[in-house]
Amino acid sequence: MLQAFLPGIFLIGFNIGTGSVTAMAKAGATYGMSLLWTVLLSCLVTYFMIVVYGRYTLITGETALYAFRKHIHPALGLFFIIALTIAVCGSVIGVMGIIADVCYELSKKLFPKGINAVYFATFFIVLVYAIFWKGKTQFFQKALAVIVAIMSASFIINFFILMPPVSDMLKGMIPNIPVVPLDQGKGPFLVIASMVGTTVASCIFIVRTTLVKEAGWTIKDLNIQRRDAFVAALMMFIISATIMAASAGTLYFKGLGLSRASQMVELLGPLAGRFAVSIFVTGIVAAGLSSQFPNVLLLPWLICDYNQSTRDMTLLRYRSMVLVISLLGLIVPLFKVPPVAVMIASQAFGAIILPLTVLCIFYLGNKKSIVGDHTYSFSTNFILILILAFAVYMSVSGIKGIIREVF
Repeated sequence: MLQAFLPGIFLIGFNIGTGSVTAMAKAGATYGMSLLWTVLLSCLVTYFMIVVYGRYTLITGETALYAFRKHIHPALGLFFIIALTIAVCGSVIGVMGIIADVCYELSKKLFPKGINAVYFATFFIVLVYAIFWKGKTQFFQKALAVIVAIMSASFIINFFILMPPVSDMLKGMIPNIPVVPLDQGKGPFLVIASMVGTTVASCIFIVRTTLVKEAGWTIKDLNIQRRDAFVAALMMFIISATIMAASAGTLYFKGLGLSRASQMVELLGPLAGRFAVSIFVTGIVAAGLSSQFPNVLLLPWLICDYNQSTRDMTLLRYRSMVLVISLLGLIVPLFKVPPVAVMIASQAFGAIILPLTVLCIFYLGNKKSIVGDHTYSFSTNFILILILAFAVYMSVSGIKGIIREVF
């Protein structure tokens, strides 16, 4: 049973990282539960996109980037490799910066001056690289399953300690854009785009095709694939909603904002107690590690996907790529770059890639010469068009948010 759900668990680990924690916590602290509808809608879109990308591989046996290269244009596959690698590098920088920052703040409660964030970053980079050194996808998936379980338990327990009123959560399911006073200058556009970017992530749809192929699933396993995708999307919603609720039930309720993740440690202490803070930090560390594995693996996997080569992660060139990307995690602790700003900008950039991801699968899934009699139905095409409109709107929102943030 665990084997049947490992591809979905891998996607949960990929999806729920410190980018999600940052975006959801910032949304909860700034706007309460009023943006919960964004999480729900994003998870529904994610479920559908996981299913259609996985279905393509079930039918053709082809992975995403290889299909883009073969059936559309080689340059398109190269564009995705470059664009997703840039987004992932930004994520790696932010992930390790946030983990190190949060651990440093917690260490100050145990030692007078705390432990330097550089030491925490170095430790976790070495830990992730040591696990990568094993080089087997099954090992990555099982290690990730343990980390995802720890992360899920941490945030769900924290939810029951810090939860906001149920009425606020129900109201948050109704779509709305929070009104921001003119004197604050910034609206919720960038936060919304970052929430969508970290949930509806192009990289997880593309990686999904590789996981489906490696699982050995065929069109006969369509129901298994749907079930696996549903469990993954449901857990993404639950974890994201609990993070937002923990922040909304404390920081928003007290009128406290959030500009960096370590503030959660500083601000939650007096409001919720040391136990809640410790559990939240455990969740953040687990979330960071669960996304760091796929992040550092993404470039080698994309190259293997594009070339249809064997994914042998023990090769020197792949180990070198992973080492260089992993070392980016030292940038925030060493040079004091604001990790939350890096993460939110990275996730918003991810939302900008999304429309092209939808267009590509729309084209491939409707081409009879590729998928035969399995072309999309009217309802599937209609949903994809709606998702494309949603993706374009979120991209525009992300661009607006970045412009407002910068200027």
